[in-house]
Amino acid sequence: MKKKVCKKCKIVVAKDECPICKGRQFTDNWQGRLIVIDPEKSDIAKKIDIKVKGEYAIKIR
Repeated sequence: MKKKVCKKCKIVVAKDECPICKGRQFTDNWQGRLIVIDPEKSDIAKKIDIKVKGEYAIKIR
């Protein structure tokens, strides 16, 4: 199954519902990825306001 990205949260998902915002608006057109393992200790996650670990898209269209 092709991965898609939530347009609001930018988290990469394979299901039909975003695990963070419970939204259903996704895009297949995205570039780059950021994997956050520990959002509490990650300076990048804090800077872009990520509070849940996971795989995120850097750029979506």
